[in-house]
Amino acid sequence: MPVSRSTALRHLRRLPLPQQAVPRVIGVDDFALRRRHRYATIITDAETGRRVAVLPDRERATLESWLREHSVAEIVYRDGSAIYAEAIRRALSDAVQVSDRWHLWRNLCDKVQLEVCAHIGCWATINPTRPGGVREQTTRESWNKIHDLVGQGVGLLDCSRRLGVALTPSNATPACPSPGSAHRPRLPAHAR
Repeated sequence: MPVSRSTALRHLRRLPLPQQAVPRVIGVDDFALRRRHRYATIITDAETGRRVAVLPDRERATLESWLREHSVAEIVYRDGSAIYAEAIRRALSDAVQVSDRWHLWRNLCDKVQLEVCAHIGCWATINPTRPGGVREQTTRESWNKIHDLVGQGVGLLDCSRRLGVALTPSNATPACPSPGSAHRPRLPAHAR
């Protein structure tokens, strides 16, 4: 008996979705439906990565009521959200809360970066440049010529043509106070 595609799809859509058991280990995280405007919560099986549920918002009450209805989870992976922590604590008081892998790495990287930035001035310079060499003298003369022309209002492209050198903004702008200073290690902008 022939059946059209639309009839077959209509019958398939009417079938009830199979009930899936809530896993023992779940992950809870939020995601943007519309960035900076609307967020939702996704609950996944942390062992298989399978999506278990999608909640319409990231409110404490919504997550708490879902967890109370499906209270079989023993371990919950989550981000650092205090809202999620409180909802899990209220609904699943015996469940173990664990920070997920991404947030563990992110927190570790942030702390390491802060520590490195705090001690960057303590590092010894490897092979410090020796003043007075021929190369340094040539570099200094070239740098002085470039900055004289830039100081007179000549553009970088014109400086490049007049001196017969390739110029980059890092060695030809007033932001570069001395020859070679553009190549010295600096703190990241957020750590200054």
